[in-house]
Amino acid sequence: MTSAQDGPTQDRPARNTRPPNRRALIVAAASALFYEHGYANVAMSDVAEAVAIGPSALYRHFRGKQQLLGRVVADALDTFVDALTQAESDDTTDLAEVLATAALEHRTDGVLWRREARHLSEEDRKDLRAETRLIGERLMRIIGARRPQLSAAESDLLAWCALGVANSMSFHRLTLPASESAKLLTELVAAVLDASIELPVGAQAPNRATDLLNATRSRREAILGEAIVLFADKGFAGVSMDDIGASVGIAGPSVYSHFAAKTDILVAAMFRGDEWLQMDMNRALGQSTDSRDGVRRLLDSYASFAMENPHLVRILVSESTHLPDTERHRSRVAQHDYIAKWVHLVRTVHPEWDATVARIRVQAAQALINDVALTPHLRTLPGIEAAIASIGRDLLGVT
Repeated sequence: MTSAQDGPTQDRPARNTRPPNRRALIVAAASALFYEHGYANVAMSDVAEAVAIGPSALYRHFRGKQQLLGRVVADALDTFVDALTQAESDDTTDLAEVLATAALEHRTDGVLWRREARHLSEEDRKDLRAETRLIGERLMRIIGARRPQLSAAESDLLAWCALGVANSMSFHRLTLPASESAKLLTELVAAVLDASIELPVGAQAPNRATDLLNATRSRREAILGEAIVLFADKGFAGVSMDDIGASVGIAGPSVYSHFAAKTDILVAAMFRGDEWLQMDMNRALGQSTDSRDGVRRLLDSYASFAMENPHLVRILVSESTHLPDTERHRSRVAQHDYIAKWVHLVRTVHPEWDATVARIRVQAAQALINDVALTPHLRTLPGIEAAIASIGRDLLGVT
């Protein structure tokens, strides 16, 4: 399970100076702070301090934090717009290299795009959705032109999977020498673009519950399930106990009969997700015949989990910063242990991969699955679990 980690910080300008690119410096500083601490935990005064200006000077450039976030996310999307423009202008362009280069040059963008955009105003979110759809459609057309045997749905799936893998570097701090990082990420994106997939034609779309947590009838579990959906859609900080109560048809204060505080609901959700992942892993490995088969079964299991629990996936990836210190440490240990077991298994199949390379590959495969799970029109495609597990096998070398 990938999770966002501390990102790079920006050089702080000298106070009482007026650099000509102050607006760009503000956007860069805000991008780094939002990435490192999360939008909800950053104040405009923090951004002002990062660029050595007073709050009043900051507000001359941006009306508020939400508008600033809009500019940050727009810049993140522009990275891939520019990459696609380059690929469209020359059909001999190495598409994988262009996408990998853009992702590495703007490594924080994936987190900002996926995690922080839900804090925008509804109008800005609508514009963002339109822009992201356009990016996906442009990449789909490029892939379709280069691989005309693919259906539109298959080209669309590969487009979003390629973007997910390119952005996977945003969700961890693993590093290799620059040339090795570029080579590896290009190889991983190319594996997606060249993947052999065949979505079933005319098959019925899977009928999924919103989340497995909603299948139970108990009031406590209903609260937990609805809270997970709200936390995923609006962010933990953007949800009140009244919101949670309303979602299950009770008054906000009644929620306290089941959970002492809002953070207790988040703790329960994170614990449940971590436990389910561990149980699924144990089941998959218990049924495997060897390490290679174990990796394949892990991919199948994780794909099924993510498709059935997209909202839980989102909060596992992005909401741990809101946990109390002890629980945050426990959750991070659990997630690191989970990934470490994947890495160990993958390295028994490919001992030539060192631990960093293996983990980058594992997290790319998980990020790909996460992104598909969080994209509604892909999540409901017939045959989607088998397709993304197959692409994951390409990334982890167990085809």
